[in-house]
Amino acid sequence: MDNVEISIVIPVYNEANTLTRSLPEIGSFVRGTGFSYEIIVIDDGSRDGTWDILRTISHKDQKVSAIKLSRNFGKESAIAAGLEFASGSAVIIMDGDLQHPPEIIPEMIRLWKQEGVDIVEAVKADRGSEHISSKIGAKLFYWLMNHLSELDLDNSSDFKLLDRQVVTAHNKLPESSRFFRGIVSWLGFKKAQIPFSVKGRISGRSRWSIFRLVKLAINASTSFSSLPLHIITYLGIITFGISIVLGIQTLSMKFSGAAVSGFTTVILLLLFIGSVLMLSLGIIGLYISRIFEEVKRRPVFIIEKALNMEKR
Repeated sequence: MDNVEISIVIPVYNEANTLTRSLPEIGSFVRGTGFSYEIIVIDDGSRDGTWDILRTISHKDQKVSAIKLSRNFGKESAIAAGLEFASGSAVIIMDGDLQHPPEIIPEMIRLWKQEGVDIVEAVKADRGSEHISSKIGAKLFYWLMNHLSELDLDNSSDFKLLDRQVVTAHNKLPESSRFFRGIVSWLGFKKAQIPFSVKGRISGRSRWSIFRLVKLAINASTSFSSLPLHIITYLGIITFGISIVLGIQTLSMKFSGAAVSGFTTVILLLLFIGSVLMLSLGIIGLYISRIFEEVKRRPVFIIEKALNMEKR
């Protein structure tokens, strides 16, 4: 599409009940800024009627384009697909369930256009009615990321505006395993933040569980930090220090004639050393699996169908 100033990229998965309300509302806020725009919805292998809804909407509104991935590749891959096909001078990435409030889009565009900000990040000032377990999981996730990497991702979200040069830099990155928030933080450029309160979902419930948060934390930490590998060295030093202390104690008891009764100490040492070894092997295995995924060089996503994408 020619002369598009603002691209809105929306990754969705099983959002058939939300799109008929969310897309017109998002479009109205962008249209109110006076900038030319496009909306690109990435259907990440939905199993409900999401694609049928997108077909109907895109037929009525030519500003809405849609891409259907061949299966569920995950949100990170869906975002990558949207960024690759977005043609705007600035690209806004947001969710399609209106938890990312579209009313702050005009301010994001103002900061980009008038203040020359390359990346406008919407940060969560209030997590809304989120379940207590999700809030605790999110706090733990950000704590781990802030300590395992040099990136400050506290209360960050995928709701961002990226200038075209940031999008170009993002699309040049070759890795298969992606963590969008971490990549944007790593890229640098001039940034500004806008706080927002997370709204309730207009339909359905969040699919983020503690297990998925843990998986995301492992993926993110191994992608942006080598600190877990260094932990193995520290554990080795600690184990070596303990062995020296126990060795001196055992020799002194032997030479003094004191008898050592039972195998408690031996069993505890075996359990301790065995645990350290298994933990170390597990950490090394995570990084080996990351190398295994990257060297295969498989595509991040595969497109099955597209709507209103003929001019690209």
